[in-house]
Amino acid sequence: MLIDVAVSITLALVFYTVGVWSERFQGQLKTWHLLIFWLGLIFDTIGTAIMGRFSAYGFRMNIHGLTGLLAILLMVFHAVWATIVVARDDKNARADFHKFSIIVWLIWLIPYLSGAILGMTR
Repeated sequence: MLIDVAVSITLALVFYTVGVWSERFQGQLKTWHLLIFWLGLIFDTIGTAIMGRFSAYGFRMNIHGLTGLLAILLMVFHAVWATIVVARDDKNARADFHKFSIIVWLIWLIPYLSGAILGMTR
């Protein structure tokens, strides 16, 4: 199961990183970024669910648990908001969306890195 968690969370990292940074470098939110954001969220959710079943402790009120919860909630909001921006075809919002994306990505890195560190120390 640990391999499934590592693969799922790493796929989330890859998809989310590609989506966020390609959006930034391309200068606007495009429709294909939505797919990448949703895939990142899906793989993060799968990895987190497997981890919850794998862990003897369940959800813990520590930095990893709290930032992980915040990250998933932000990813949901981010993907939904990106979908709305694309659906409305707001040119200004599409051009500025990367600012929000980078903040969400940076926050998401906190539980990713703390989970990797915790995983290596056990």
